[in-house]
Amino acid sequence: MAGGKNVRRRIHLVIVIAAICWTGSWAGADMFWRVLPMASFRNVSARTVSARAVSTNDAKTVDFNREIRPILSDTCFSCHGPDENQRKAKLRFDTKEGAFAKPGVIVAGKSAESRLIKRITSKDPNAVMPPSDSGHKLTDKQIESLKRWIDEGAQWNEHWAYQTPKRAELPQVANKAWGRNPIDAFVLARLEKEGMKPSPEADRATLLRRVSLDLTGLPPTPADVDAFLADKSSDAYEKVVDRLLSSPRYGEKMAMQWLDIARYADTHGYHIDSHREMWPWRDWVIKAFNDNKRFDQFTVEQLAGDLLPESTTDQKIASAFNRNHMINFEGGAIPEEYQNEYVVDRVETTSVAWMGMTMGCARCHSHKFDPISQKEFYQFYAFFNSIPEKGLDGNRGNAMPFMPLPTDEQKAKQQELAKSIRDLEDALG
Repeated sequence: MAGGKNVRRRIHLVIVIAAICWTGSWAGADMFWRVLPMASFRNVSARTVSARAVSTNDAKTVDFNREIRPILSDTCFSCHGPDENQRKAKLRFDTKEGAFAKPGVIVAGKSAESRLIKRITSKDPNAVMPPSDSGHKLTDKQIESLKRWIDEGAQWNEHWAYQTPKRAELPQVANKAWGRNPIDAFVLARLEKEGMKPSPEADRATLLRRVSLDLTGLPPTPADVDAFLADKSSDAYEKVVDRLLSSPRYGEKMAMQWLDIARYADTHGYHIDSHREMWPWRDWVIKAFNDNKRFDQFTVEQLAGDLLPESTTDQKIASAFNRNHMINFEGGAIPEEYQNEYVVDRVETTSVAWMGMTMGCARCHSHKFDPISQKEFYQFYAFFNSIPEKGLDGNRGNAMPFMPLPTDEQKAKQQELAKSIRDLEDALG
């Protein structure tokens, strides 16, 4: 497990990450599935997968991130972006501060008075933006979007990944009788926009097969199908979902993706690829899903369960998330090099798993289009550089440091032997 001079900093990291995690049940499993009756599993056209991109106000207002930022990025950033060596007129449109730094360039609510609009609509080849020799030219639709955006107040939004999620308002639909839960409204809104109708509702056997595969990864047995078809009660589907959520197979199915994200393996990966005993952590993950563990606790215990006050054995096992990386013990390898690789792996895995972003590009140097600088990469690195490990280890089983995990029977035997030793020592005086 972990320890050392950076313990306090890693605890602070856990607090920060946990603070942005949803504090409801893990993935809202019970709540989520209980509000998804049959309508949500209807076999709608494949084209409806893009329904999640529908604006809740149905394009009544311009969406900055979807409509404006791409225009600025594609046509303006080369001369007015993050590259200081290429930037013209000391003007930049890649940041809010830069876009509004010069008075008059963007006048919120008044596109006609904004120099940005005047330049992109200019008929003067020496004044029009983008310049004619840049290889870029705005379409009429793009110009209209920029005008509308400014007239609507020139609202600037950060990238969606860095915004606090907010519950969207339900879109208006014509066929109000079709939906059975809020998610259906978004699906139907897109179908109606495309002039399409939902496919007929799936038969009960198909529905059972879908939900069984979704929640357990296994098809229903013939007995399961017969029981569901025979159950004519209004909550027959809900009872099936409850049964599947109570199955041990549920945790196994849900854990599969997390094990991939956390780079779980039963071998070290390098060279001889020696065996390692990491299955107790795997079982902890499965149990966390089956117990519906809160996501904040799921986060804290994996990142720093060993650092919690009076941490339990299970919490220490959870922190093995930090030790799932590849481990080398090749004779010609340099220990310091691979110890660094282990820490880098923790940084990259943690950023992807919990922050939904990659940090690996900042490992060697800062990038002008990357929100993470090289300095920030190594500040994050410091959180995970506190494990008393060796660069080359794992030739036989797990790499140090590790903890013994005796079974209950083995614990009883240990206590019995320890008592025998004490008795013999007392007898010897």
